[in-house]
Amino acid sequence: MAPSITAAMSNSQEHLTLTHKLRKPLVEKLRRERINSSIEQLKSLLGPEFLKQQPDSKLEKADILEMTVCVLRQLQQQHRQADFSPLSSTVQTSISKEKSPASSAPWRPW
Repeated sequence: MAPSITAAMSNSQEHLTLTHKLRKPLVEKLRRERINSSIEQLKSLLGPEFLKQQPDSKLEKADILEMTVCVLRQLQQQHRQADFSPLSSTVQTSISKEKSPASSAPWRPW
C-alpha cells in the first residue's frame, strides 16, 4: 500500500512542477509588462526634462530611471529648502503686497 501513496504523491508533485513551468513564463511576461508600463509613465511625466537632456536620441530604460532619480532628488532638495525657510514664499509674497511704502519699517511692539 505504501508504494501507491508514494506514486500518487509523485504524480501530484510532477503535476505541480509542470504547472509551475508552464505558468512561470506568463508571470514573467506580466512582470516585464508592468515594469515597461511604469517606465513609460515616468517618461511621459518627465518628458520635458528628457527633451532638454537628449532631444534626438532614443532613451534607454536606464536613462529614464536615472533621470527620474535626478528629478526626484531635485524636488526633495527644494522641499527641504522650503521647510527650512522662516516663511514660505507665498506668505512672504502676501506680506510684501500688503505693505505700503509708508509702513516699510519693521513693526515693533514698543
